[in-house]
Amino acid sequence: MKAVVFHGVGDIRVDDVPEPTIQDPTDALVRLTASAICGTDLHFVRGSMSGMKPGTILGHEGVGVIEELGDDVRNLEVGGRVVVCSTIGCGSCTYCRAGYYAQCLNANPNGPDAGTAFFGGPEATGPFDGLQAEKARIPYAHVTCVKLPDEVGDDDALLCSDIFPTAWFGARLAEIKAGDIVAVFGCGPVGLFTILSAQLQGAGRVLAVDHVASRLQQARRLGAEVIDFDREDPVETLKRLTGGTGPDRVIDAVGIDAESAGSERDRRFSKEVEEIAPEQPSEGSRFRRPGDAPSQALRWEVEALAKAGTLAIVGVYPPNAEHFPIGAAMNKNLSVLAGNCNHRKYVPELVELVRSGAVRPSEILTQVDDLTGAIDAYDAFDERREGWHKVALDPTSV
Repeated sequence: MKAVVFHGVGDIRVDDVPEPTIQDPTDALVRLTASAICGTDLHFVRGSMSGMKPGTILGHEGVGVIEELGDDVRNLEVGGRVVVCSTIGCGSCTYCRAGYYAQCLNANPNGPDAGTAFFGGPEATGPFDGLQAEKARIPYAHVTCVKLPDEVGDDDALLCSDIFPTAWFGARLAEIKAGDIVAVFGCGPVGLFTILSAQLQGAGRVLAVDHVASRLQQARRLGAEVIDFDREDPVETLKRLTGGTGPDRVIDAVGIDAESAGSERDRRFSKEVEEIAPEQPSEGSRFRRPGDAPSQALRWEVEALAKAGTLAIVGVYPPNAEHFPIGAAMNKNLSVLAGNCNHRKYVPELVELVRSGAVRPSEILTQVDDLTGAIDAYDAFDERREGWHKVALDPTSV
């Protein structure tokens, strides 16, 4: 079968690989009918997150049809349509029972202290072959797969695999109360869904910070008040638009591969941590070298927040990213909450929102490409080309 395979930093290819097989009684084999490229995939390809094992199939978003089931998967049927949760949980350990599926004690084969297990990630996450392929093995399928009603099409379901639940989780982390002013930093796919999620969870106003024109335009269409950090200082603007106090809640949907901008002061601060990315792209790599802006975004966020406000971080940062403006956060009595999304906790709820017609996630989907065209699609997404908000891949086109 065809799959998008990691060979090294800056080196991914569409390869012929062996088809997966059932390995454990809680496995399922899924024939994928839709997959996607996520900003997290770019972290691995660029080298901003280390530990990727050559030969790993990329991708952690998928929708498909069950082809085979292990003996202990008793809630699914062969031929049934499912959305695959990006993170993997066993459903039985104390963390899964409490809804912290991303901290499952059993899913990660590296042991209970290893952290989140997910598809298509570094060795520390499993590794588990990902979903940018014709077929995939799904561990703990009774939990990791969620049934899809006939009314929910593949494009809408695909965005319930990761970015919609991640955004919903970010809004939950932010502790939004009715009438709150919420600022969202980053208007990529997760940021756009975070705007929507904040509104659905009761925000009175949502302000969105980015500098890519097409992303800001889409944020405005969703009802956000937009701020272009290339044109104005985002901290000063956020304070001015909120009567001098700053927003009550800020949600970071930026992560490690932010783009540098802002004042000389901000750039000097960012330079202090520009060695976060430990791996260098291979010679002739088509992909961008990671920037030095993540701490700049975090600094903006802390400076902009109202006193006693909440900062929620769902943008992806690597384990060795250790710089954070803790003194400023402490002196403002800020609450700082962060984490990987517990997808299985939210996916069923969001699928029902889609089924009811309350949300149409596919409106944010801007490109669909054949699986065999994945490398060019990665290029366009990597370069943040205008209009490239979210890229779906069609594994059925091979």
